[in-house]
Amino acid sequence: MSDLITAPRPAPATADTVDQEFSFSKADFEKVRELIYQRAGISLHAGKQAMVYSRLSRRLRETGHRSFADYLQWLQSHMGANGDSEWQEFINCLTTNLTSFFREDHHFHALADDLKARTGQSLRIWCSAASTGEEPYSIAMTVVETLGTSPSVRIMASDIDTKVLATAQRGVYDAEARGLSPQRLQRHFLRGKGANAGFIRVKPELARLIEFRPFNLMTRDWSLGEPFDLIFCRNVMIYFDAATQRNVLQQMHRVMRPGGLLYVGHSENFTESRDLFKLRGKTIYQKV
Repeated sequence: MSDLITAPRPAPATADTVDQEFSFSKADFEKVRELIYQRAGISLHAGKQAMVYSRLSRRLRETGHRSFADYLQWLQSHMGANGDSEWQEFINCLTTNLTSFFREDHHFHALADDLKARTGQSLRIWCSAASTGEEPYSIAMTVVETLGTSPSVRIMASDIDTKVLATAQRGVYDAEARGLSPQRLQRHFLRGKGANAGFIRVKPELARLIEFRPFNLMTRDWSLGEPFDLIFCRNVMIYFDAATQRNVLQQMHRVMRPGGLLYVGHSENFTESRDLFKLRGKTIYQKV
């Protein structure tokens, strides 16, 4: 799942704002907060009203609605395949990408050490908030650099936002992408030519280590195959309330092997769930 926007925002929108294109009342905003919590577990801050207006206005234009009240009523009553599609659009609008290659790089140094400690084992890694792909590809690069070009490692990369996941699966980025050294650019990427100049593509031998799939951490069915040895879930659960965090941690505990490791974001702390995970290092927890 992708981080919510944290950039500076204008003053909150209200239904009385003269230059608003669509009617958007406080009640509409509260309904959006309720629905995104139900669907994605996100506890949307009360100060995000202007962000919600900006993000969802595009959906109103594309679906032909003239007010948020009409759109939200239609969204809730819309059933079937089209309804499922619109719910996904709703979720996509309220999440965004804040990522880069080797973000919080201490985790990748730790990952290399953890991989070395498991040399000779068949490993399964889950990147549970893949966003546009920089994180799972950073994991894959670390795997190859540590274990060689034919590692016994499988990586599953998931996200609730299907649009950013499609970008991740393409594996095409700006050649000036942040976080990549010249050595890694040469080893793991192909440079575009002609019309594709200025872009890079992940090499097939790296991409084949990763399976991309949409996944909502709020789903009840965590049928994810064999247990995971390592899980990356970074900068996601800061948007969940305590009850939702606990539920997700319980599910992750269930799908991990004994002694499995959970990598989390720099501002995430799960000391209240000591029965599930113990702190093993800087923002790295181990399954109890």
